[in-house]
Amino acid sequence: MQLKNLFTKPVSRPIEGVIKADDNASLRLEIEEYVLTNEVAKRLEGFLDAYNNYEGANGVWISGFFGSGKSHLLKMLALLLDNREIDGTKALELFLPKCADNEILRGDLKRAATIPSKSILFNIDQKADVISKTQIDALLSVFVKVFDETCGYYGKLGHIAQFERDLESRDLYAPFKTAYTRIANKPWDKGREQALLESQNIAKAYAEVTATPESNAIGILDKYRNQYRVSIEDFAEKVKMFIDRQSPEFRLNFFIDEVGQYIAENVKLMTNLQTIAESLATKCRGRAWIVVTSQNDMSTMLGEMNKQQSNDFSKIMARFSTRMLLTSTNVAEVIQKRLLSKTDEGAELVSDLYHREVNNFGTLFRFTDGSREYKIYRDRDEFVRSYPFVPYQFDLFQSAIENLSRHNAFEGKHSSVGERSMLGVFQQVAIHISDYEIGQIATFDLMFEGIQTALKSQTQRSILAAQRQLNNDFAVKLLKALFLVK
Repeated sequence: MQLKNLFTKPVSRPIEGVIKADDNASLRLEIEEYVLTNEVAKRLEGFLDAYNNYEGANGVWISGFFGSGKSHLLKMLALLLDNREIDGTKALELFLPKCADNEILRGDLKRAATIPSKSILFNIDQKADVISKTQIDALLSVFVKVFDETCGYYGKLGHIAQFERDLESRDLYAPFKTAYTRIANKPWDKGREQALLESQNIAKAYAEVTATPESNAIGILDKYRNQYRVSIEDFAEKVKMFIDRQSPEFRLNFFIDEVGQYIAENVKLMTNLQTIAESLATKCRGRAWIVVTSQNDMSTMLGEMNKQQSNDFSKIMARFSTRMLLTSTNVAEVIQKRLLSKTDEGAELVSDLYHREVNNFGTLFRFTDGSREYKIYRDRDEFVRSYPFVPYQFDLFQSAIENLSRHNAFEGKHSSVGERSMLGVFQQVAIHISDYEIGQIATFDLMFEGIQTALKSQTQRSILAAQRQLNNDFAVKLLKALFLVK
């Protein structure tokens, strides 16, 4: 029998390997395909306990290596706390069956979903399109931008958003938009994008609704631009005012993807993040949360610091006291459940294979020269779950990815970001070997194909040359495996 006939679902089906925070196209599928592993369930219990019983810390730090499912988890949290309706069904209803017999988690999720809230979910690099990281308030500018957009104002230019906010505070925003549409013959949503060209129409509409002479209203946006300043305290105050206008229990939660790479090695941005979280905690008293993802856990992120910085960062550690670390065990479980689950007949055949070959595993997968120990199949169940992969491949591939990124092998904005998740790579390998007969396994060199498109060309030059010049498939395979473990 061929390997492709062992699996419950076709391995070549489209699986969204990389989850994008701001992509709303297939939310239902993303929730249904989400695998709630034992590890994530434990982490969720800790987070929900903190969220439901606020005790001063309003920050959550989700960390894990490339492709470990951080963005997917972040997105699930944003949907669940918002309890958004997706195709006529509430997110919580779609998610609860995954909790199985975990009554504590079910109860905590239900309680969290009943707290009225609004989730602001974004990828920080995409939202910071025109903001330079070297600017002292780069991080704050992104927060202000997404908050303004959530309020319905023009986030791209803060001074215009402030102009709109001031009009709204005087109940003049709606009349202004109506007057502008009549005068300029176009909606305000379009006009504000061309504010420089529209200054005359803006002045006329503003003069009309505020009952001031038009000469006073000329250049009103220029005045706003000159006076516009952004500070963390003002931002926290605006968030508090927004929350106070909603129901008494209401919460506004910020979910920020890939914040770790954005602030990496920039002490100023790191302390800014801490101050934003602190100000929101002080002003909003647990009604504004910040949940971020990062490639590295917080202690790695902070790295080697002098004593003064250590004191600064002890504060950020306290603020982001809820930490959710995703490990390769979690990824292995996701891949086994989403990609490698077997039909009843397939499981029987693989079980027979286990009994035939179990005595050979030590010879095949144990190395005796003092090299690093990697686990092999513990028992028949693990063999059935993992086949045609070997358990050590999950850990070894994770190490390979982490060290390649450390040596700056990947293309892209951040050295640690490849464009495929672990699930995507393992799916590609499974498709490649789907015509193999049962009894064969996935070799480690095949993982190279999964990340090849994300690697810089100079780092893989020797392999490309070998593929052109060597008429020896085995030599090229060996070279790929060596490249990954080097």
